[in-house]
Amino acid sequence: MILEYKKVHRSAKSPDRANPSDAGLDVFYSPRGTEQTPGVYVSPGESVILGTGLKFGVPHGYMLEVKNRSGNAAKKSLLVGACVIDSGYDGEVFINLHNVGTVPQFIQAGMKIAQVVLTPVVHFRATERSEGGLYDYPMTISNRGDGALGSTDG
Repeated sequence: MILEYKKVHRSAKSPDRANPSDAGLDVFYSPRGTEQTPGVYVSPGESVILGTGLKFGVPHGYMLEVKNRSGNAAKKSLLVGACVIDSGYDGEVFINLHNVGTVPQFIQAGMKIAQVVLTPVVHFRATERSEGGLYDYPMTISNRGDGALGSTDG
C-alpha cells in the first residue's frame, strides 16, 4: 500500500523505515525554522507537542497510530500520548511526548520522536442496552464477566 505525505516546510524530514521489516515509519522532530529552534527540553512530568512538518493522506478505513520508539521509551523515558491520526485529518501531524522519567530530556531538531503505523479501522455503531446484561446474547466466547485488571490470571 502507498501512503502519500507532504512536507509543510523545507526543514521537515521525510518519514523513514529503518529496516524493511519494521511495522512503522519513524517520524522526526521538525520545527519550522530549525535554525532558530535547535531543540526543546522536556522536564520530568512535562508534556510537549512537537511538530513533524508532515501531513499524511490516510485512506478511509485506516488510521495512523502513533507508537513509542523503544529506544526513547527505555533510555529516555519519553512516551507518546494522543495516538490516533484519523483519515479525515489533513493538517500537520504533531507528536505528544511525555517525560515520565526523573531527569530532563533534550529533544534536538531532526531527532526520531515516534513511529507511525497504518492500521485498519472497523467502523461500528454503538447502541445502548437498557435491560439485562451486556453478554446475554452469545456475542463473545469469553466468560470473563466484569473482572477487571488481572482477572484472567486469578
